[in-house]
Amino acid sequence: MPKSQGYKNKTRKLLSKKPREHGKLGLSKILQRYEPGDKVVITIDPSVHKGMPHRRYQGRVGVIKSKRGRAYAVDVTLEDAVKEIIVRPEHLKMFEEEKMNVQ
Repeated sequence: MPKSQGYKNKTRKLLSKKPREHGKLGLSKILQRYEPGDKVVITIDPSVHKGMPHRRYQGRVGVIKSKRGRAYAVDVTLEDAVKEIIVRPEHLKMFEEEKMNVQ
């Protein structure tokens, strides 16, 4: 029987939480507002299945394009292409350039 190549294939470590991270998600994460043009980092929260992006986008930086219902349309650069993905705010985090420029 051939191996399954499903949507969550090879995500055992990626989509698991450490013991002290288990539990309900904080309200500040869900109620976070983003404006078009904001830079965000995609960090998948495995406890929320709705609006979860594909694992290839984990850790990528994108730009908010628009709001779609409760989710956001985010432009992400993947190699040479710019992809538009729909992600809920539970899987997004503001991008802080100050931390990235410190050497």
